[in-house]
Amino acid sequence: MKVGIVGSGLVGSTSAYAMVMKGIGREIVLVDINMDRAKAEAADILHAVAFAHPIQIAAGDYAALAGANVVVITAGIPRKPGDSRLDLLKRNAGIFEQMVPEILKYAPGAALVVVSNPVDIMTHLSARIAERLGVPKTRVVGSGTTLDTARFRAVLGGFLGVDPQHVHGYVIGEHGDSEMIPWSQVRVGTVAVDEYCLQEGLCLDDAVKADIEKRVRYAGADIIKGKGATHFGIGSAVSEVVATILYDRRAILSVGSHIDEIEGIRDVTVSTPCIVSGRGIVTRLEVELDGVEREQFRASIQVVRDAIAQLDAEA
Repeated sequence: MKVGIVGSGLVGSTSAYAMVMKGIGREIVLVDINMDRAKAEAADILHAVAFAHPIQIAAGDYAALAGANVVVITAGIPRKPGDSRLDLLKRNAGIFEQMVPEILKYAPGAALVVVSNPVDIMTHLSARIAERLGVPKTRVVGSGTTLDTARFRAVLGGFLGVDPQHVHGYVIGEHGDSEMIPWSQVRVGTVAVDEYCLQEGLCLDDAVKADIEKRVRYAGADIIKGKGATHFGIGSAVSEVVATILYDRRAILSVGSHIDEIEGIRDVTVSTPCIVSGRGIVTRLEVELDGVEREQFRASIQVVRDAIAQLDAEA
């Protein structure tokens, strides 16, 4: 089982390291325009194999992706001072127009996991390019709000005093400031979170919920302010998505996927809970929302749709 990672910066290399630590796959190939960086990261991670799992790891060019079951895309140009969102989108769109065909040229049967930011738009463009090349859009999966969901469960689990793995709730919509949490669907085990808090004498009022949402929504910015980058959380999230596809787990993940129409908005890519398998997106699960939540969700979807429209207008 082979995994390719295009982009060997902090996110790409940490994703590879997480896979080695968890024993995901049998072979990992790092591809980067900076071959020296890719070789150095591969060598560094290789030296950890003796303490983890017997996985082959090396650096190579696009041709080295041949036979890959999954290819993770973390490559892209980061936002520079003075850049607008559209500037970033246009530059990375140009890169993806060249990169995705090269990946699929050598790994035509691979599922693509898109991580590069802005991830919703990059996933949308990747699916569009893949479809032109005869690859179903369902084989293109965005990391989307997988990490946001993990952050939410960790923060809420800490407040509740419960293992985050037994906190069931999702962050949906855009991976960004407009993302939203449908609190009406959050469960602790089988119990609605509000009911659990009532039982345990915990105060989960609107102010506490707003504080939790703020800690989740701006976690990335806070971490970047303190250390310059985020990579451990997203690397772990990527490894989970890759394992789900590689081992055909049919797990439910809050990933980004192309959607023909949702909440009256057509042709957009946002995150919702999806069943993910070896074929990529199997099906998207509907989330029951109350009136206010539905308005928030639709507004988040519209943010992404507007960005796609703006990029298309500039093309």
